[in-house]
Amino acid sequence: MIELSEARNYVLAGCRTNETIVVPLNDALGCITAEAIVAAEQVPPFANTAVDGYALIADDTANVPATLRVTGTVRAGMSGADSPVEPGCAVRIMTGAPVPPGATAIVMVEDTEGSPEGDVVVVTASAKPGQHIRPAGDDVNPGDPVITVGTELTPAHLGVLATIGVTHIAVVRRPIVGVISTGDELVDDGSPLAPGQIRDSNRLTLRKLLESHGFETVDLGLARDDEQVIEDAMRAGAESCDAIVTTGGVSMGDFDYVKVVLDRIGDMRWMQIAIKPAKPLAFGTLTRSNGTAVPLFGLPGNPVSSMVSYELFCRPGLRKMSGFSKDDLDVGIVQGVLTEPLKRRSDGKTHFARVVCGWDDSSSTYTVRSAGAQGSHHMAAMAAANALAELPDGETLAAGSTVRVRLLRP
Repeated sequence: MIELSEARNYVLAGCRTNETIVVPLNDALGCITAEAIVAAEQVPPFANTAVDGYALIADDTANVPATLRVTGTVRAGMSGADSPVEPGCAVRIMTGAPVPPGATAIVMVEDTEGSPEGDVVVVTASAKPGQHIRPAGDDVNPGDPVITVGTELTPAHLGVLATIGVTHIAVVRRPIVGVISTGDELVDDGSPLAPGQIRDSNRLTLRKLLESHGFETVDLGLARDDEQVIEDAMRAGAESCDAIVTTGGVSMGDFDYVKVVLDRIGDMRWMQIAIKPAKPLAFGTLTRSNGTAVPLFGLPGNPVSSMVSYELFCRPGLRKMSGFSKDDLDVGIVQGVLTEPLKRRSDGKTHFARVVCGWDDSSSTYTVRSAGAQGSHHMAAMAAANALAELPDGETLAAGSTVRVRLLRP
């Protein structure tokens, strides 16, 4: 067996960062930026009001109640220049509207009395200069750095870019991932099972995992146990995808057509890793017709093992291809405290227990408990889990022990 760190380093070394492309903002969510963005305009572009109310001269409200004559109205999208504020007067104004010339403050409607349509307004609270006015450039000014290279674009980032007029941005292209299942024993059409058959759940599970993490997927289908069929599917996947994920046929002693084919057409390493579950892993590359190397992840066939292997190897490798830095390849690593014992025995392996992780406000700690049965075929417990607890080699961990936890979802 090899250590987890060695296997991960080998996988990551075979995953190269994709090229840079320019995409519309609408398609950039979750991408890693390949350029820095500097603002060319100010935000907001003009002084505007933060509230509905009246624009006025703050000194006119030194003594309240103060009765002022209403001389105009400014709504969002209008020019305030047509409704200047003079001493003893006020202008009705709506949130986001430009502050008219002469105004030094805004009072909220709640601090006034009188009809909104009336010619006068009674101000009941004194205003301070600048009150409720958002100055031009209060958020961003020309020359301000807005986005740096290597930023994972969130909805807020896209909103900032939109406010300064950016419509396209250079990012690292996210990989397209093909997923394939092989085996005569697998069925995926919902039909009654014949003796010896099982339902193919891994392909759907892995595709949805990939998609939930921002990767585009291609369903390469279910290939029967025929070398030519498997080779055709693998070669087609290499031509159309940036990476390929398969499940099954990677254990020691397996005689599997996938091994035969990949040993012939790929550059593969078949590994036995000192972890449980997900001990077997195959990783290597297929070569496209243009000479490009396409990473191939051969994950175990047991459903829980395939998901654990995906989190430990496949997802970090694909994040590297997407442009994430080496410090951001793993997601959601926290320290948690066991609320109950987690059973295990010393076997030279690191165990990844399926657990439920929560937050305890009183102690400001993450809490960890078992999600149920820990067999590599127990998908019900995997579905109940929201995290994997990393248990070092040794005996049962007692309640109160601190463990490293990998969050699977928020």
